[in-house]
Amino acid sequence: MAGLPGRFDQRGLRAQTRRLTRPRTISIMGEKATHFGFSEVDPADKAERVGQVFESVADRYDLMNDLMSLGVHRLWKDFALARSSVRAGHRVLDVAAGSGDMTARFAQRVGDTGQVVMTDVNPAMLEQGRKRLIDKGIGSNVEFLLADVEALPLIPGGFDCVCIAFGLRNVTRIPKALQSMAQMLRPGGRVVILEFSHPVSEWLSRAYDLFSFSVIPPLGRMVTGDEASYRYLVESIRRHPDQNRLSQMMRESGFEDVSYHNLNGGIVALHLGFRY
Repeated sequence: MAGLPGRFDQRGLRAQTRRLTRPRTISIMGEKATHFGFSEVDPADKAERVGQVFESVADRYDLMNDLMSLGVHRLWKDFALARSSVRAGHRVLDVAAGSGDMTARFAQRVGDTGQVVMTDVNPAMLEQGRKRLIDKGIGSNVEFLLADVEALPLIPGGFDCVCIAFGLRNVTRIPKALQSMAQMLRPGGRVVILEFSHPVSEWLSRAYDLFSFSVIPPLGRMVTGDEASYRYLVESIRRHPDQNRLSQMMRESGFEDVSYHNLNGGIVALHLGFRY
């Protein structure tokens, strides 16, 4: 979407959002197109575009998370940690880890006898996360790895838990990412997927759309100087599979006993699955 008109047209936006919830099957240069926000792009281009987004906002990423969610993202992450069942001695893989919020939580939980591997495909975000963990005195049980979740350069079956928090909607091929994460789990291991999702009530959905499109991009411009990146982030949430569709994709990728928990009325959902 090139940009909203000067006046916020909620009905028009909601109609467009419904039409674009799932990627359309169109062809660009012989390949099926994927989405970058509300735009259709060649799959080969999406990773580069997403990388540019996070390169631009890396140094103010955590501040914007606090402002956009009024700090509630910390409670979402605490809930994800609690549901992960991670304990001392476990090995955890945190993919698309960004600035390391979940990595820090896992590192403290697994202790000196455990290990956390923190990965991100974006060098700026990975370095931001590394610095934040060092500043917190965390790092002796953390390994940092520049890697794409769709092709993890790790030995399969080596982790008790694989987590991706607010990163799945940014990958180019979600099924491939899910399959890659499943391969990393030992038998009985658990995947934890924390992601923005779809509100379960009509009134909340309308209010959320109004806040997202009217407040977040201008806020991004004021705080980071980059409105376009935060418009992409808002649009990417609308394109992400809803709770039931993502559950089905997880099952198709090899996960069993898949379940989800709606947080804040479905604005965020926590999906869990196992590999036996």
